[in-house]
Amino acid sequence: MTPLASYRRLLQVAGPTYVLVAFVGRLPLAMSQLGTLLLVSTASGSYGLGGLSAGALAVANAVGAPVAGTLADRFGQRPVVLAQSLLGATGLVLLVTAVGNDAGDGTVVLAAAATGLLLPQVGPLARVRWRPMTRAAGKHQRRLVDAAFSYEGAADEASFAIGPALVGLSVAAVSPSGALLLAAALLAVFGSAFALDPSARLTHAQERPAGTGRLVTPAYAVLVGAQLSIGMLFGATQTGATVLATDAGTPGVAGLVHATLGVGSAVAGLATAYLPERVGHERRALVAAWALLVLALPLLAVGSLATATVTVLFLGVAVAPYMIAVFSLAERVVPPARVGAAMTMLASATGLGYALGSSLAGRLADASGATAAFGVTVGATVLAVVLMTSQQRRLRTATVAAEADRPPAPTEEPVLQGASDPGVSSRK
Repeated sequence: MTPLASYRRLLQVAGPTYVLVAFVGRLPLAMSQLGTLLLVSTASGSYGLGGLSAGALAVANAVGAPVAGTLADRFGQRPVVLAQSLLGATGLVLLVTAVGNDAGDGTVVLAAAATGLLLPQVGPLARVRWRPMTRAAGKHQRRLVDAAFSYEGAADEASFAIGPALVGLSVAAVSPSGALLLAAALLAVFGSAFALDPSARLTHAQERPAGTGRLVTPAYAVLVGAQLSIGMLFGATQTGATVLATDAGTPGVAGLVHATLGVGSAVAGLATAYLPERVGHERRALVAAWALLVLALPLLAVGSLATATVTVLFLGVAVAPYMIAVFSLAERVVPPARVGAAMTMLASATGLGYALGSSLAGRLADASGATAAFGVTVGATVLAVVLMTSQQRRLRTATVAAEADRPPAPTEEPVLQGASDPGVSSRK
């Protein structure tokens, strides 16, 4: 099955409505951090308070996401994501209200943290649905799942390019509060639609005990560290771009510079479906890690927004292939009953890495400027290289063992149009 045929079949299986809902449903999370930073810093006149509030939202989301993923594994995605979508949207509105009413600094930070705790991780949870949605594909299922993860990686990166861009446009057209209110509306509508989509039932309808099996293994711990490194890359790169943009007198451009990282990454993510199946995901992660290091080094020499934008664009080409390989390895090495927890924990590691990278880069930038901040970006890629170079055998062994434990693929059945439709064969 060719990559293009795989993508066409995925669209046939899921239905275009589901693909749209699952994509738009992840935008509010991509908008919330930058939106909170701009809202609080503009209203208070303090970048410190704005950064603290945005960081509190990110860290709280990182803490809450694995809990939500575990609950989704045990009780199903529908009730968990629906509650998160409605409560998360309410939290964003209350955060805007608190800032607009000149609430105290502590209240604002707590409101941001509470909101982050509630926001759903739509991207990781969408990954969980692809295996059950494609289980009627028989011998082609592995190829379809790989293509689905390639698409999801590209969709995540596109969301983190479009999300900040939407924030920038909303701030310019309305106000910083308008950006977060837009995020709240998108979450209430599309997050709820993602929760209510019939495909949510498939993640809890398999014939297996819910939430059983060991999640944290040495191989999975390596993957968590891998995502921590990519989160550090995101945080440090955004901080370095912000320093350059502020020094140039155009701080609002920082979000657009960082968005170019997602553009290059999204294109590369879609292209990973063209890699031959014989190239294992652990090998793909290794090659992508070295590419990250090579493409990050020029950041140490940039001195303008223009050169930073071009460099970040090319750096993005290695980001999605790295993340797709990491998430694909996780989907293979953890028990099927724990995939939701595994995906959300990896997303949490990314968020924690973002907070660590931005904090460390910010401290260094205060003393030495943007180059020091980009030094943290390079350091994060070094961590990725060390992990993937030293742990190849462990990851390969874990993957082979997990595949051996999986039941054989079912005999292929005809795939009906739109897995989101009530009559889909997988719910007979």
